[in-house]
Amino acid sequence: MELLPDGQANTAAEVLWEDQQRINKFSTIINKKDELTAVLNKYKTEKEYLDDLSLEIELLDEDEKVQYKIGEAFVYMKVSKAIERVEKDNEKLTAKIEDIDGTLEGYEESLDSLKTDLYAKFGNNINLER
Repeated sequence: MELLPDGQANTAAEVLWEDQQRINKFSTIINKKDELTAVLNKYKTEKEYLDDLSLEIELLDEDEKVQYKIGEAFVYMKVSKAIERVEKDNEKLTAKIEDIDGTLEGYEESLDSLKTDLYAKFGNNINLER
């Protein structure tokens, strides 16, 4: 006896071990993607701060010393050295952001492939959207 409304038939497909593995993989990739997206947003915010800092430092006198944060400490350095450090840090952040973007694209491709496979088998009986 089924508890479905009148006129509706049970269209549920049997979940095989392989299907469960695909669902688990989908979930794992989604979690990795979310974590990486959070890191990416942090790096983008940091890059915006560095861009703003670069503009502000360029307005200062060349012989003036400024405090520059390295790790947990602040170090006094000349403006020209600080500009070089900002540019180097900006390049490193840009490389990290591009690397994360590439990884996220790979995750998207994997998710699209898994979605196609799972929706083909389960149709409306599975929800993979957020």
